[in-house]
Amino acid sequence: MTLNTVTRSLRVLEAVAAHQPVTAAELSKIFGMPESTLRRTLRTLNEAGWLRAHHRDATRWEIGSRVFAVRATALRSTGLFPAAREPMIRLRDALNETVLLSVPDALNDMVVVDRVDCGHAVRSFHAIGDTSPQYATATGRAVLAHLPVPEVDDVVAGGRDGYGAPSRTDPAELHAELSRVRDRGYAVDQNRYRPGVCVVAAPVLGHDGAPLAAVAVSLPEHRFDPMRLDELGQLVKDTAAEIAARHFD
Repeated sequence: MTLNTVTRSLRVLEAVAAHQPVTAAELSKIFGMPESTLRRTLRTLNEAGWLRAHHRDATRWEIGSRVFAVRATALRSTGLFPAAREPMIRLRDALNETVLLSVPDALNDMVVVDRVDCGHAVRSFHAIGDTSPQYATATGRAVLAHLPVPEVDDVVAGGRDGYGAPSRTDPAELHAELSRVRDRGYAVDQNRYRPGVCVVAAPVLGHDGAPLAAVAVSLPEHRFDPMRLDELGQLVKDTAAEIAARHFD
């Protein structure tokens, strides 16, 4: 495979990520090259797992599972991952609920990079590499609450599709909620982004107060007790602080 072919494949992959789901004809207009050439590139990327056909329209292409797997692996290869493992296990043992570590990416998503499962037969499940919009989830709002207002505005301006009836998509409402998250130190998602799932998340902060990640406890709604919210929030906050301390030790 020549360098030009590799470069073209990477550019097509980037274009699909930016415009998905997208057709070969649409990509042809973007790149100014024949559709036949682009179809060959798309098929090659599909065979390698980097792209997949859209489930509702096979003529449209979107990012494949291999991209998410590679991204999760890359994000896990940081000093934060080993620093978080033992505190996450202790939090899981204290609550017997699933514990997650998620990090923000350049696309304004949160990516699950580690998970410690609970012992319950019925539990919430989040695959490594799963992504979710920052503004729509507890892990994302835990991070957004510690970003400068202009950065939050950029995230909000990028799209605010509602996830569940209670999701906050209005910028003023979101900023008000982020203020509450900063005040109490954790964010709560009760049956919002994923129906039947509750999440309590706290940010892992750097020395400068910038958010590096979020640690969260995730559990089915039927096991969530609002009367224990302060207890859950404090345990998650303590875990996040311990992760930060171990990361910078």
